[in-house]
Amino acid sequence: MAKKATTPQLMVTSEIGTLRRLLVHSPDSGLGKVVPSKAQDWLFEDIVHLDTIRRKEYDYYTKVLLYFLDPEKVKGKLSAIDAPQRKRNFYKPGHKDFFKSDKVIELQWLLADILNDQKTKLKLVASVCALEGVAYATQMHMMELDADALAKLFISGTSDDNEMLFAPIPNFIFTRDIGIVINDYVLLNKPARQARTREALLAKYIFFNHPLFAAFQSKILEIPEKHHHFLNPKEGGEKKVTLEGGDVMVVSKDHLLIGVSERTSWEAAHQAINLLFEEKVVKKVTVVRIPKKRDYMHIDTVFTQVKRNVWVMLGNFSKKAVKRLDEDPVERILENAPKKDEKISLIQFHHKQLGKPVYFDNLEALLEDISKNDLGCKEKVKFIYSGNNEFPYDAREQWTDSCNLLAIKEGVVLGYDRNDKTVDAFKHAGFNVVHVADLLQDFEAGKTSPEQLKDTFILMPSAELSRARGGFHCMSMPLLRDEID
Repeated sequence: MAKKATTPQLMVTSEIGTLRRLLVHSPDSGLGKVVPSKAQDWLFEDIVHLDTIRRKEYDYYTKVLLYFLDPEKVKGKLSAIDAPQRKRNFYKPGHKDFFKSDKVIELQWLLADILNDQKTKLKLVASVCALEGVAYATQMHMMELDADALAKLFISGTSDDNEMLFAPIPNFIFTRDIGIVINDYVLLNKPARQARTREALLAKYIFFNHPLFAAFQSKILEIPEKHHHFLNPKEGGEKKVTLEGGDVMVVSKDHLLIGVSERTSWEAAHQAINLLFEEKVVKKVTVVRIPKKRDYMHIDTVFTQVKRNVWVMLGNFSKKAVKRLDEDPVERILENAPKKDEKISLIQFHHKQLGKPVYFDNLEALLEDISKNDLGCKEKVKFIYSGNNEFPYDAREQWTDSCNLLAIKEGVVLGYDRNDKTVDAFKHAGFNVVHVADLLQDFEAGKTSPEQLKDTFILMPSAELSRARGGFHCMSMPLLRDEID
């Protein structure tokens, strides 16, 4: 009798294959403790209203993910889940009513799991306390906490009796940045800012200690520091190894993109290329250097993939000029002349011909090459532009993550409802547009199903989420996607 094929726990070979499993982290109480004086140090542009970001925004994200990936958790139950007397217990890790899906996987749940092991708990408590400069007596007290309370403390910085012991890590909601799954390997990050150091530490312990990843221990990769890196001057800049997941995209099983940006250094790209080729993870890597500006941050704030022949991108890096109101020909030429700090460079390395890289003139040329040559696309490659490529909407809407979309399956993406011009551009490109609240009602009523959706932009509420400067691509770490044909 033939053996039944087992579903892998980890496998990501594209940006658009049907999503089956991912890591997320819902907004925790730490976000409600970000103060104006520390907001930018903690990488936030503004302070957010915690109850709104949870109930009116992120909870929709949880529900739509579950409907697509683990429908038994929510189908026919939404009214009960959101009943006032339930007090959001469905969304709270550690509560008996928590959804606890093995498809939409909450990081805080995984963290609590590994803290049930006494040896892991001892090491992680010591590591966090050393990192945060916690008093010895407090460290001993932390060892007495149960796993759920300790996991909550590590993330929010606040104990169950509401005492703040150290800073929160409010960026933990952006799970893409802690690492990236490349085929059946995991590449862990090296954050650029001190505010995210504890995130990287917690992620490392989760990946190396949780049973979910036990079969992949030899395939969890960490970028080594450059030899004698500690002797380099602190202002060495590019020699510092920093890498965040928003700068890494798996566009095919053989091809990886690595961004060099405000958060990811040239040296990290160098080390990652050598490591990935040495381990035979991919056959080619394209380095996409974007300006080191807060406006862009990572390459996934500049472009993401929607279908094998459709991409959304910022027109600043386009060969197609941004449309400006009331401009004359001289103004158009001068305004669109490349400026030193606005340039993008694209260099592709092949593992068998490292000394003969391929250069691309513009971002569209690279993305078109991916669609045609990596994905075998025969259709015309289409580009949808932030703000419909109209100034000033292109820049305004890119700032609120018009290009930072998550494909749940090919052609079905999640994005913010506030980016009106970009949404119009999707409509003009033939996409259906539906608000998530209406879509969930249609799912519940049986009017449609996740399987029936195609070429659809799902509008997600975003008044508070957008203040955190990250979209749904940032708020997801895919662990498993179906391979695309």
